[in-house]
Amino acid sequence: MKLGMISLGCAKNLIDTELFLGVAKKYGLELTNNLKEASIIVVNTCGFIESAKKEAIDTILEVCENKKDKIVIAMGCLVERYLEDLKKSIPEVDFYFPIKDYQNIDDLFKKILNQKSSYKMDYQNRVITTLPHSAYLRISEGCNNHCSYCAIPLIRGPFKSRAFDDIITEAKMLVEKGVKEITLIGQDTTKYGIDLNENKTLVDILRAISKIEGISLIRVLYLYPDEITTSLIEEIKNNDKVCKYFDIPLQHISNKILKAMNRRGDKDFIIKLINHIKKTIKNAIIRTTLMVGFPGETDDDFKELYDFVKHMKFNRLGVFTYSDEENTKGFDMMPKVPQNIMDERLNALMKLQKEISLLQNKHLINHDFDIIIDKYDFVKQAYYARSYAYAPDDVDGAIYIYDNVFDASLIGKIKKVKITDANCYDLIAKFI
Repeated sequence: MKLGMISLGCAKNLIDTELFLGVAKKYGLELTNNLKEASIIVVNTCGFIESAKKEAIDTILEVCENKKDKIVIAMGCLVERYLEDLKKSIPEVDFYFPIKDYQNIDDLFKKILNQKSSYKMDYQNRVITTLPHSAYLRISEGCNNHCSYCAIPLIRGPFKSRAFDDIITEAKMLVEKGVKEITLIGQDTTKYGIDLNENKTLVDILRAISKIEGISLIRVLYLYPDEITTSLIEEIKNNDKVCKYFDIPLQHISNKILKAMNRRGDKDFIIKLINHIKKTIKNAIIRTTLMVGFPGETDDDFKELYDFVKHMKFNRLGVFTYSDEENTKGFDMMPKVPQNIMDERLNALMKLQKEISLLQNKHLINHDFDIIIDKYDFVKQAYYARSYAYAPDDVDGAIYIYDNVFDASLIGKIKKVKITDANCYDLIAKFI
């Protein structure tokens, strides 16, 4: 039997997909990217915001419409959050597999395959679905922050760190498979170790992984601002293998809105933190996400946010409109901001950021960078690559090296390039 998988949502969800595929292989299933030839189709859903929920439901419905004699499994965040509703509204799904049942995945496969074997989700058996030379490494699960707009604690539960030795063992396994770039992820990577008796922190993880022979790049995503310690900043500064890259979702800058969001740290703290990072680490990349339209956000609140972005000049910026999520504190907060106003604010920020990004990129022309080559685009006849300033999640953009002759041996290699041109989000370069 062949199994096909559709994975939606974030990188943390992708790791669940990879763990699931690892179990499927243990049970002798053949994995395929061609859903038409699959006997089993699995949809790993996201349920974070309204648009993600709609995408997940539309995907499940589309798969069910074409299922014929196929077995359809729905799993992930949407299933965890709306299990009973989904069972009633989309009964065509053969098996619903919520997150709370992941530890008993063998029960699911026994029902499907009528086998007596028992295999569990195991990080050592992950099927890496990213580029062969770049992989995510999850260091924690769940979240204790309880931001008033966020349903993640309701879906994923409380914060829980993985055992330190398990993380390092998995990192070594990834290197043995050919991985050169590891990106550490979790709902809140800065909180790592707070719930363990190992006296280990994120800094210890960075130091240990950097000592593994074969690792070239280490990156950390999802840093909560008030948990970024001086020791973490110093480690990122002084460790040659760690990318000088700070992914710090801030959400807002108005103290009134930050308080309503149940975010720790005020405007002064955030500005001092960012300025400290910039002063401490030359050419540090700072990426953030902001939310517009949180209940009660006024024109003055938005202007404060707009001016903050204009002054701070982030290297990377994503903006989202507020989404009402059931069972969160924000759901009952008033007054709501109309969708058209939220859209206008989002567009204004992104227009501003586009101008900032273009100026920053233009300043990089004639500069040299070490890059890792991800793939070759046969349509553009160009290598698609990234420097330390670009995360592997297709959000930051890329560096393109145009060459009409494809050399497969270059994929995954680290090379030096000179930037020759720039647009708003991408750079053009040539090999040195």
